[in-house]
Amino acid sequence: MAKFVLTYTGGTAPQSPAEGEAVMAAWMAWFGELGASVIDGGNPFHDAKTVAADGSVSDGGSSSLGGYSIIDAVDLADAANKAKGCPILAAGGAVDVYTAMDM
Repeated sequence: MAKFVLTYTGGTAPQSPAEGEAVMAAWMAWFGELGASVIDGGNPFHDAKTVAADGSVSDGGSSSLGGYSIIDAVDLADAANKAKGCPILAAGGAVDVYTAMDM
């Protein structure tokens, strides 16, 4: 097994507390389906700053990342297959799957 980082972009935010609870339930159900392969369920991202090569700092991130999770999978194809159940997809978002290299 190897580690993979899932990063989330896009999607729509819940418009009410009830919708927020339903979204959270969908995430918990998906993590439940993934079971022991979830290493770190992750967190959503909030405010960001970007530090450029010249050391200057600006508001906002250089990408539109919304959060992350870390999972175990056999290989990149397996990790991508597991990502297909992510609730961000139902909200119009996307999941990028990266292999975390052991160092």
